[in-house]
Amino acid sequence: MTIFLVGFLVLIVFCVILYFYSRTALPVVTDISFRNFKRSYLIVYLLAAAGDWLQGPYVYALYQSYGMATHDIELLFVAGFGSSMLFGTVVGSVADKYGRKTNCILYGILYSLSCVTKHFNNFSILMVGRLLGGIATSILYSAFESWVILEHHKRGFEPHLLGSIFSHAVVGNSIVAICSGVVAQKAADFFGYVAPFDVSIISLVIMCIVIYFTWVENYGDQSASTMQSFGQSLKTIRADAKILCLGLIQSLFEGAMYTFVLEWTPALSPPPRSSPSSPIPHGIIFAGFMVSIMIGSSLFELIRKSRPIESFMRLMVMLISSASLLTPVFFPGNQALIFSGFLIFEVCVGIFWPSMSTMRDLYVPEATRATTMNIFRVPLNLIVILILTQNFPMKTIFILCVCFLFVAFLCQWWLFRL
Repeated sequence: MTIFLVGFLVLIVFCVILYFYSRTALPVVTDISFRNFKRSYLIVYLLAAAGDWLQGPYVYALYQSYGMATHDIELLFVAGFGSSMLFGTVVGSVADKYGRKTNCILYGILYSLSCVTKHFNNFSILMVGRLLGGIATSILYSAFESWVILEHHKRGFEPHLLGSIFSHAVVGNSIVAICSGVVAQKAADFFGYVAPFDVSIISLVIMCIVIYFTWVENYGDQSASTMQSFGQSLKTIRADAKILCLGLIQSLFEGAMYTFVLEWTPALSPPPRSSPSSPIPHGIIFAGFMVSIMIGSSLFELIRKSRPIESFMRLMVMLISSASLLTPVFFPGNQALIFSGFLIFEVCVGIFWPSMSTMRDLYVPEATRATTMNIFRVPLNLIVILILTQNFPMKTIFILCVCFLFVAFLCQWWLFRL
């Protein structure tokens, strides 16, 4: 407990210092219209993120409370990732053709329906909920970003200001994650495991209302059918090595990241033979991870002033993140070293997210942006499904993550050379 608490407090101090330093080192944006635009986007995006984060802590616990077998629970999780993989490209094409604003509202509707299914102790109904949730997740990670990129350029704002939006979105997302965990716990304590999902519905409904009244619609290629949009995206990826690199980097890095989410608890837990064996403080550790992501996001804003994103992503993100996940491989059972490695990895995640969003703005064509972004998520979901369905030892899983990240490092180097 002491190791994790001390680490968390050190991170808080460093994050506060970095925040105030960045406020003096970075120029203040005085454009009122841009600040209003950024605020409008962040309110919606963070409500959408809250709808997602509120569900996470109690999905497994809810299934267990229904008396479901471990195998059935695993099937439900695989169904969620499989749904995102299979239907993601379709909803991406729908966003490009019929509107990103409409697609974001669809996210709120689908995810709310997914939450409603959690009230039923029925495997088939819960499976439908996981399928809806998988589709909604694909929208969350494509349509919102596609909308803000096009709208940013349509309104004539300076291109470099887009990175500021993505950086603040990552910081806000981390804060929302911590607050959502607390709210979900309180709701579950008072009203049961299904209550966090009802709170999520409230957040999603408010998000839909705000979108409807404050956002304008924008589109990709409206003339192309869904299949034509999908085919055009594939053709663009094959023809442009830079877009192919981006897709590989995103799939490999996020595949390792989602696998890490599934494995950090057993990696930090004391060995069964240790005595006395006390449970790890999950809340403090999770909060520490979120603060690390906030630190990474602040570092992104500082670093990108002096170096191209394609350059610093090679060593400062890909290679360092790859090395950081070696700690459970070489030092199993050493909580201090493993926790330190995981915190470094989360700092890299905080740099990665706004960096990737900014590079996608540069390289991915606007006409099929949402479709292309969801195609990038197909191998990502496939990686997670393969790891979920194989009974790999924990050491093997982290070795695979390290390999994914090292290949992403090579792809990032290739992109830099291009």
